[in-house]
Amino acid sequence: MSRAARDLTQVLAVPGRAVGFDDARWTAMLCAALAERLGGTLAERLAGVAVPATVATWCDNALVQAAQERRSALWEAEMARRALAPLGVPVVLLKGTAYAAGGLSAGRGRSIGDLDILVPRDALDAVETALLAAGWEWVKPDPYDDAYYRRWMHELPPLIHSSRDRMIDVHHTILPLTARPTPDAALMLADSVVLPDGLRMLSAHDRIVHAAAHLFADGDLAGGLRNLWDIHCLIGESGPDGLSARAALHGLEPAVARAGRLAHALYGTAVPEDWRRLTVADRLFRRRLLAVDGWGRDVRRGTRLAFYVRSHWLRMPPAMLARHLWTKARR
Repeated sequence: MSRAARDLTQVLAVPGRAVGFDDARWTAMLCAALAERLGGTLAERLAGVAVPATVATWCDNALVQAAQERRSALWEAEMARRALAPLGVPVVLLKGTAYAAGGLSAGRGRSIGDLDILVPRDALDAVETALLAAGWEWVKPDPYDDAYYRRWMHELPPLIHSSRDRMIDVHHTILPLTARPTPDAALMLADSVVLPDGLRMLSAHDRIVHAAAHLFADGDLAGGLRNLWDIHCLIGESGPDGLSARAALHGLEPAVARAGRLAHALYGTAVPEDWRRLTVADRLFRRRLLAVDGWGRDVRRGTRLAFYVRSHWLRMPPAMLARHLWTKARR
């Protein structure tokens, strides 16, 4: 187990644990934080803790960068709002931008990349046209990639703005159409919460369901410590009551339960008693989550490869996966 990654999770949970770290241990933990895109979050958590002067400077820089990312993310959300407002369709912010716009604890110091939004599926053509007219362009012009996204994925092919160089992912549900679970996107849209500017974010339980789905039912757990910290914060704000029932409506109760167990194991998240004992499979997930060393490098290549293969297996039936990989390999 990577000591740097373990130190990172323990200090995020209880910042005072960092008191007494020597220079080497500080350096290793900060490198792991940067690799996991948790620099600003860690800096926020260390506020008020007596740290070495060099670490204090590092934290100041991380907070400046996080604040800049927050401003850029919220401005990009506003640009999307202006472009889509004439359509009169609900536009739901997802992930980091939603946490920042909603003033949630998960947004404090959080690194924010692309803008992710959820819109009704029957509005996709109109949303696409409006965004293209407002200056966004296709990132993947390849006909195969374009057709693959439109037929099988949970989002349009990614777009990037021609002048601001910011990407937007337009979702119509939260998992690929080929995935085993079939979340109820219409229910998520119907129960979304309106923000002051007219944009929306998912309901409290659906935010957790989406975060768990993104982490455990879709991807290869890259950046997983950041996503699991999101889940820790989201559960801390809304509590777990009723969460299992809501997750079951979306076919995602196993993913949400695993998120709760691992968040409790790594961050001490308050969860129900039956979510506090790790399964054998959970331990493999924990191993993958902690696969970063004190230089910020990826380690445990076999584990990482296994989860990469798993992520594709979850997205597609075997025959489709083989056909897709063969097509991509030929290209």
